[in-house]
Amino acid sequence: MEEACVKIVYTFGGGTMKMLLLKHFSFDDASVLLTWAMERRCAAEVIEPPAGQPFPRLDSFDLLVVLGGPMSVTEEDKHPWLTTEKAFLREAIRSGKRVLGICLGAQMLAETLGGRVYRNREKEIGWHPVRRTEARHPLLAGLPEMFWTFHWHGDTFDLPEGAVHLASSDACRNQAFACGDRLLGLQFHLETTPACMAAMTEAWADELVPGRWIESAGAMLAKQSRCADSAAYLRRILDRMLEGHAEERAAVQPA
Repeated sequence: MEEACVKIVYTFGGGTMKMLLLKHFSFDDASVLLTWAMERRCAAEVIEPPAGQPFPRLDSFDLLVVLGGPMSVTEEDKHPWLTTEKAFLREAIRSGKRVLGICLGAQMLAETLGGRVYRNREKEIGWHPVRRTEARHPLLAGLPEMFWTFHWHGDTFDLPEGAVHLASSDACRNQAFACGDRLLGLQFHLETTPACMAAMTEAWADELVPGRWIESAGAMLAKQSRCADSAAYLRRILDRMLEGHAEERAAVQPA
């Protein structure tokens, strides 16, 4: 049975950008994103599609953040809400919204844009380095050429036609991509907090089997100080998205 629906709206006031977050498991922690929104005085709304929460009007947000989840993008038979969410994502893209897809969200974004989602050759769980490609993109401006970040996934995707490949890891080639300056997919979790990481290791302990790219719960939790760097990288990306939105608004304002 699906959990009871929770809809949360944060109005920090004064800002020009409204952010909509799609959350796919109850203990996911969006605090890094919400703290950024509060500091930038942006409005933020959080809904849980698995709980049956209806999607808002397209004119109610400017930035859509599709978070991760334990399900596969292809499991529409088990999770019928995926069909509705994919349709909503498709309409958001068509209407010119900015979209940040994280893990499941990146896979959903890739599929919506025409890419294929399928099982990666190995699961990638824990703290592993990601390396940027030679492609330069403004949304990743200021991020290091190599950085440690948190992973928890068994699926991967092919890049959609026209996408720019931005990052890879030893376990998974397609770790980040962009389509234009509005759409960004990140297979890894810059938003991870120590509390969420600890909850994941408990809830999904059965996945922590010996593997080349699977860390033990203890090994992951011992590196939780890396969450601060990850949050800083995510904030830079969100700042670039906010700057792009502000520039567009300024361009259409009457002289």
